[in-house]
Amino acid sequence: MQLIPLPAFSDNYIWILHDGQRALVVDPGESAGVQQWLASTGVQLDTILITHHHADHTGGVAELREATGARVIGPAFETMPEPLRRVSGGESVEVLGIRFEVIDVPGHTAGHIAFFAPDAPGGPLVFCGDTLFSGGCGRLFEGTPGQMHESLSALAALPGHTRVCCTHEYTLSNLRFAVAVEPDNADLLGYQARCEALRAQQQPTLPSSIELERRINPFLRTAEPGVAAAARRHAPATGTDAVSVLATLREWKNVF
Repeated sequence: MQLIPLPAFSDNYIWILHDGQRALVVDPGESAGVQQWLASTGVQLDTILITHHHADHTGGVAELREATGARVIGPAFETMPEPLRRVSGGESVEVLGIRFEVIDVPGHTAGHIAFFAPDAPGGPLVFCGDTLFSGGCGRLFEGTPGQMHESLSALAALPGHTRVCCTHEYTLSNLRFAVAVEPDNADLLGYQARCEALRAQQQPTLPSSIELERRINPFLRTAEPGVAAAARRHAPATGTDAVSVLATLREWKNVF
């Protein structure tokens, strides 16, 4: 089973998981690149997974479904390109013989979901869309800081060796902000150097891992005294609770 981040647009990734014969794709914002990959490999598209409704994650779904007959699985409570199977947190789906648990992760959008495969070949993985990024999190377009904190906490509780398959190459910009929050975090500084080297070679920084994100991602570290202190230096009225710290961090990142 191979996992591929297929570049799309300026900084999106369409994730492909395949066994050499059948594939699933995640959040195909456009279809041309996926169809070219399918044609070049001879692999058949079996299933499309969708995490949320934004066009850069759904724009290629209808064309791919029509071209390949693939089934589509997506969030229960968001506007989606029909027809599809709608799922929500607590359900599970089987794709290519792999069980994916559905996790509700609202915040970026109101009905955002993630797909977690605890027993995937090569180790567990999570397709988390735009909720968790390496070194960051998604903007709060439709949800609240409390919802995002709960969603990130659910993802942070996954096994540490879970591969984090988010859908944008935002890592370097996220890490620049993270260093502003925690300039003395040695794990963060080392990771930033590794990611800069990867991008200099035009290589993806993803997937990350849950264990790594716990160590370097300020949005998963809102209970750390240093992160909370940085938030209060930026916005002195910030409360002492983790949700207030996350709200300040997100507003700070928006203008960073």
